[in-house]
Amino acid sequence: MTERPSEHVESSKQRAAPKTSPLLAPNDETLNSSPLANDAALNHPSTLEPPLTDSAIPPASRSIQAVAIYEIFKGVGALIAAWLLWLKHRDLNTWLSNATALWRKEFGQLLIAQVDSVVASALKASVHWQLFVGIILGYASLRFIEAYGLWKDKTWAYWYSVIGYGIFIPLELYYLIVNPLDWFNVFIFVLNIVIVIIVYRNMKRKGLI
Repeated sequence: MTERPSEHVESSKQRAAPKTSPLLAPNDETLNSSPLANDAALNHPSTLEPPLTDSAIPPASRSIQAVAIYEIFKGVGALIAAWLLWLKHRDLNTWLSNATALWRKEFGQLLIAQVDSVVASALKASVHWQLFVGIILGYASLRFIEAYGLWKDKTWAYWYSVIGYGIFIPLELYYLIVNPLDWFNVFIFVLNIVIVIIVYRNMKRKGLI
């Protein structure tokens, strides 16, 4: 029986038709690789970037860490003062007199004005020593909190530091003008200005101002 031409052509088309593999079937990944998806990824690159972790955040600069260490020393000094006031409040006058005499013997007139000022303040504090111990402990806590914030590069610590030091600079300048020249007070004044400049420059680096 003779095969019809139409049947022969149809069977040839069926043999020539490529088979569709399930591996080549379109899926979500193929659709996402379309030009429209690529354009969206280029226009919104932040959606493809992973969030910053704590290890990826840049640490505080060396200068800020130095300021933090300075704050720690101030806090430790305040703790020592509170401990001495609590321990020696009953015979504080005798103890301070002996300490002042020892200072004069070892160092002469070096910083004697500051020593006398500390002694006078301590004698006044001994009258209400519980109150002053609490105030000194609160001051030490603030110093440690500020040191922690600066070391961890916290924004609030920058504002706290630059405002805290900046407020007292005009007052310290006034005392330098009306009182006799005191090189220790000059040193503290210059140190506070340097700290304000350091914190201000790092605030600009962080984009806070």
